[in-house]
This record gives sequence, C-alpha cells and structure tokens, in this order.
Amino acid sequence: MILKLATEIGKCLSNQTRVQIMEWLKDPKKNFHTHESLRNFDDGVCVTDIKDKSGLSQSTISTYLINMEKCGLLIMTRHGKYSYLKRNETLVKEYSDFLR
Repeated sequence: MILKLATEIGKCLSNQTRVQIMEWLKDPKKNFHTHESLRNFDDGVCVTDIKDKSGLSQSTISTYLINMEKCGLLIMTRHGKYSYLKRNETLVKEYSDFLR
C-alpha cells in the first residue's frame, strides 16, 4: 500500500508549511491549546487553530490539509461544526520505513 501512496505523500511533504504542520501535530500539547469544546487532543487539533498558527489564508490551509488527508497523512474527525486533524502515525511510520 505504501508504494502506491509514496509519490503522493512525497508531494505533500515537498512544501515546508505542510512539513511544519506535521511537526506541530506530532506534539499538539506543546504547539496548541486544547479547543474549548473538547479539552483534549484525542481527535486532534481544530482546523481553525492550525490555520491561525500557520498564518495562511483559509483557502490555502484548507487545500493543504485536504491534500494531506487525501494521501492519508492526516485523520479528520468532526465534532459539530468543527473539524479536528491528527497525524496518521501508522502511515507516517510506514512511509519512514519505506524511505529507509
């Protein structure tokens, strides 16, 4: 499976901002405040918080995050009107092992 996704993952990670997002999400407690509606990071970080930290426009960050989710790097969970994203650690490990 990873062989099929390797090119798409590589494209996603060819952008410094997307790499930075992956780094932020690696340790969300260090990089974000918990969203008032959840009070934990079990389902990830609110998309709005990622947008605010990145300083990018809504349309740009949405495109980045959608592409990262499509190739499997991120997992999205919805709670009401909010979307939360977290790293897909299984795929990240598989990709890392593939590159080695």
